[in-house]
Amino acid sequence: MSFIASYKKISEEDFANRLSRADEIIKKCTSCPRNCLADRTNGEFGICQSRDLPIVSSYTPHFGEEPVLSGTNGAGNIFFGNCNLRCDYCQNFVISQNPKAEIRNEVTHVRLANIMLELQNMNCHNIGLVSPTHFAVPILKSIKLAIEKGVNLSIIYNTNGYDSIEMLKLYKDVIDIYLPDFKYGNNEYGRRYSKVPDYFDKVKLAIKEMYDQVGSELVYDNGVVARGLIIRHLVLPNDFAESEEVFRFISKLDPKIHISLMAQYYPTNRAEKNILLNRAIRHSEFDRVTGLLDKYGLENGWIQEMESHDFYRPNFDEDREDPFGNKKLLELANTRTK
Repeated sequence: MSFIASYKKISEEDFANRLSRADEIIKKCTSCPRNCLADRTNGEFGICQSRDLPIVSSYTPHFGEEPVLSGTNGAGNIFFGNCNLRCDYCQNFVISQNPKAEIRNEVTHVRLANIMLELQNMNCHNIGLVSPTHFAVPILKSIKLAIEKGVNLSIIYNTNGYDSIEMLKLYKDVIDIYLPDFKYGNNEYGRRYSKVPDYFDKVKLAIKEMYDQVGSELVYDNGVVARGLIIRHLVLPNDFAESEEVFRFISKLDPKIHISLMAQYYPTNRAEKNILLNRAIRHSEFDRVTGLLDKYGLENGWIQEMESHDFYRPNFDEDREDPFGNKKLLELANTRTK
């Protein structure tokens, strides 16, 4: 099978209309549910501390995603700076919550399109947009330019889940793979630990929209997912993710949806100042959450190993070209196969 990216089927007129609507959105910014109404085209900063050009903090083939996304050649991940959330425990806080430094990494739409082409030329299986929500408008413009330059890979929308429904609708059939977080099963924990008042309410709407666009079935091309929905859920200490409510919602939407249950939490960023967050998760906590998958009939997906928190720690401080140590991992793998 040779999968053809869905954006190849969008007409020029349709894409032009989407870009026109996107331009209106960012002039009184409603790119995410914060709806800050900043005119980011006029140099104003949104609550995300970003203007209208995308901030690319790093881009690289990445081998630490779900195996069905990383494959053998890696996912072509583009890590965008800043964020529309302020998670106390963010593992990427060096780039997501450091706006004065990251503003230096603004790029043009053309440059971002060329980055997508570079990743394709590195033989990555896909283009992964990591934390794209607050740059959804300029990214859409860059995708159009990238298509004109010959990009043909599936695009992954790797998001925290706090997304605008209107923006997601503009991405229909532009995005083939949705990879949202589902962080919390209530609004209170979202307010407390990610600094937004209505996370649970908004993420449910966003995931419903993603599901309506791509469904629950995963479409594979040469052993790698080319289209579909995978929902990530990170287990937090003291059940601060309210995991049961997360799974209850997903099971009602469609129990065939694929879940990526993650054990890689470790206290970082501001979590070290909160005694309730300042520890790794316990085996008993993780076992309880895996049991909830069975309770709600969620049989499709992947479960991380408990030791994962030791392996997925990015080093954006020292190496923007290889923040996850992919070169060392490949060297180790090659040594083992000799």
